[in-house]
Amino acid sequence: MSNKELSNKPVPDRAEENAFFPSDYSLSLYVAKKTDYDGTTYPNPYKGDKKFLAILTDERYLEMANGKYFSTGNHPVETLLPMFYIDNAGFNIDIATLSGNPAKLECWAMPTEDETVLKTLAKFREQLKHPLNLNEIVDQVTGPDSPYVGVFIPGGHGVMAKIPESKAVSKVLNWALQNDKYIVSLCHGPAALLATAAEKPEDFSFKGYKVCVFPDSLDTGANQEIGYMPGQLKWLVAEKLKKLGAEIVNDDMTGKVIKDRKLYTGDSPLASNNLGKLVAKDLLADSSL
Repeated sequence: MSNKELSNKPVPDRAEENAFFPSDYSLSLYVAKKTDYDGTTYPNPYKGDKKFLAILTDERYLEMANGKYFSTGNHPVETLLPMFYIDNAGFNIDIATLSGNPAKLECWAMPTEDETVLKTLAKFREQLKHPLNLNEIVDQVTGPDSPYVGVFIPGGHGVMAKIPESKAVSKVLNWALQNDKYIVSLCHGPAALLATAAEKPEDFSFKGYKVCVFPDSLDTGANQEIGYMPGQLKWLVAEKLKKLGAEIVNDDMTGKVIKDRKLYTGDSPLASNNLGKLVAKDLLADSSL
């Protein structure tokens, strides 16, 4: 069946009233069977005890401005490909959600013929199903004996639910900034940075930082036209970040990646491979670890 014969109507989710998956047409445009993983591995990985904390969303449904719900979660490529690089470079990864409930993956976006992504999914499946509760471990994460060298927050529209208002996420991100830790995110994941301004917008911790993020113009335009979402978002990630003082460095989706100090961000699933490689390279070159 050609793309033109596929429907651009969002697909009803049988599990929830008034909730929708992306249209078949939008998935034919956005989802590939394989990623651009190029075979990079690290034969001399890190041997120490420092590790990464991955904060994933446990929210499946994101309410649109029209009252409909988008069936979303964490994008699998944006989650699993950067995790592959961090793990392969020798850094263990702990997965946490705000509640300790299972992390939600947008399985409709899974690259079904990508061996690297599928093997990474298998390796972390138990953690994804039984993650740590971020609110319970936040003091350990940010304490003087913290084992963590950085925090990773993948994209997927699901990150826009609750994570941008989380006090625990704010505490982790401010700890990371104050202690020269790595912060890695992409696509809609940088919505998490808003948590540092949830209580006092004037205290936004990422003022002046260069950030790559999914373009608002695609969420308000193409993602509506092709039926990716069942309505307009209640708010836009790049717009909010910019208003608070971040410098948004992209207005399109090309796979762009940027590093500003120890904040690493990318614009979309297309950035997953290069973002993971950049982070792994810098981790292995970091003589302080």
